[in-house]
Amino acid sequence: MSRRPGRLGGETRRVGSTSAEERAGSTVGSTPGGTRTDGGRHLDEAVDDPGRDESEEQRADRNLMELLQELRVASLGIQVLFGFLLGLPFTTRFVELGEDQRRLYMGVLLLTAVAAAQLSGPVAYHRAVFRRHKKDRLLAVANVLALTGLATVGVSLCGAVLLVSTFLLSLSASVVIVVALAGVFVFLWAVLPLAGRQSGDHGSPSGGIARVPDR
Repeated sequence: MSRRPGRLGGETRRVGSTSAEERAGSTVGSTPGGTRTDGGRHLDEAVDDPGRDESEEQRADRNLMELLQELRVASLGIQVLFGFLLGLPFTTRFVELGEDQRRLYMGVLLLTAVAAAQLSGPVAYHRAVFRRHKKDRLLAVANVLALTGLATVGVSLCGAVLLVSTFLLSLSASVVIVVALAGVFVFLWAVLPLAGRQSGDHGSPSGGIARVPDR
């Protein structure tokens, strides 16, 4: 009778030790998905985006979806322009264009086709590397194609406006309009994004706009 409390006490101590190990295992262990955690935080969490609780694979998937949505918006405008240019030679007033205007038309048509190829290139690349674990390479190539495609779209739009304005207005007025339009494209597509990229990490004191966490 005198030894039973001792054994019970030993069992109690062993149970307490096991509970401590289980608590430690719940802090540093494996999640049901197989991702090791440390204090509830993913160890393979994307280190370059501290505002998000996501893994590298999840970040790549999100970036790809965002890029495809942007390409879809840009492709819509180039499709409308390409359709307009393809139907233009079949109109009755196309014969009134001069030799220089026809050369300008061919240049704008070819630039529009190149822009369409650049903006749709990431889709073909994604199909080619599908399920081959090359998403990082896909994102790098798609980013370059998207940037160069937007630049080609801007040049194509300016050329199309120049073509129409020279048919309706004088050459000097057309040049002024196209230069102003090119300035708008450069400001909205290059200067403004680069300025936001440079000042985005400084918060509201320098930028004047409170930074909203990207989640």
